Amino acid sequence: MNTPATQTIDVTLGPRSYAVHIGSGLLGDHPRWRRAIRGRHALVISNTTVAPLYLERVAQGLDGLQWDTFLLDDGEAHKTFDNVGRALAALAKLGATRDACVIALGGGVVGDLAGFTAACWMRGIDFIQLPTTLLAMVDSSVGGKTGVNLPAGKNLVGAFHQPRGVFADIDTLATLPEREFRAGLAEVVKGAAIGDADFFAWLETRANALAARDPAVVAEAIARKVAYKAGVVARDETEQGERALLNLGHTFGHALETAGRYTTLLHGEAVAVGMVLAAQLSQQLGMGTLDDTLRLQRLLDTLGLPTDVPPGMDPQQLLALMRLDKKNSAGALRLILWRGIGRAEIVSGVAENAVLGVLQAAV
Repeated sequence: MNTPATQTIDVTLGPRSYAVHIGSGLLGDHPRWRRAIRGRHALVISNTTVAPLYLERVAQGLDGLQWDTFLLDDGEAHKTFDNVGRALAALAKLGATRDACVIALGGGVVGDLAGFTAACWMRGIDFIQLPTTLLAMVDSSVGGKTGVNLPAGKNLVGAFHQPRGVFADIDTLATLPEREFRAGLAEVVKGAAIGDADFFAWLETRANALAARDPAVVAEAIARKVAYKAGVVARDETEQGERALLNLGHTFGHALETAGRYTTLLHGEAVAVGMVLAAQLSQQLGMGTLDDTLRLQRLLDTLGLPTDVPPGMDPQQLLALMRLDKKNSAGALRLILWRGIGRAEIVSGVAENAVLGVLQAAV
């Protein structure tokens, strides 16, 4: 099958603008990503799963720099302050100056922690994203959200810190476990469900090809989702309005992840279940329709994603975790709901008994 051509999508943010490159062989295209490194120091942050596969390929492009690596154990549970402290210590040991660059080689956990580390060192240094998972390519590597988890909840500490560039090498998806790949598809579906009904219909007709990892279809899905997100981020970089729509399913999903101690569900799986819960709540509030909820469930099912709350979870605990969501204000729940596919909106003051009713029915 022909290799898809590299696509470049601009994230337009004035002096913080950058490009997202999507294509084959990008980790080995050293001149392309090396141009984004301005200084003489670099710290590659990766994890113990990705580094054995791809670190050597990246290292070949670091000739002439003073550089080192910092490796995390794999998994959401390791996106912690302790590991940020260790990464900062690695920068100190390297003697990193203000023109140093952090290189995030891995999935969303690596990208979030690497970006937050870069935002903290000397009040902000450069970083670039080399995402190796589908979820990171289509979502977490783009937009500058960085952060770490607390026992009380996911991503409660963080900063907006835009990368210098994103280089998504789709060849790395060949080594991505099936479950991780399907989890990334949830973020693709989310973008369509929020604001692009035509893209949602496109996904419905190509769901089987996506699930089978057809390279051309996967590359096009990544590009379409990134283009949508880039437009939203350009209009609302720090989530004062429209960008909050990108959190469809996240308030439910983050609660599910936290309740499962980040081991029961992958992030994308939690988002898939969260989107279904948001659609069901929208129905209950007279906003969405059963037909659209069923279309969403069918697409997620075809892509091999969960649509049910894992057994044994406590609705009251989930509601308590949802109260900690960053989108809430003045003690009231503020959720992303929809009026149908492609028509998400921010809804403030959602009654807790309505949310609890949906959770109880799901459990």
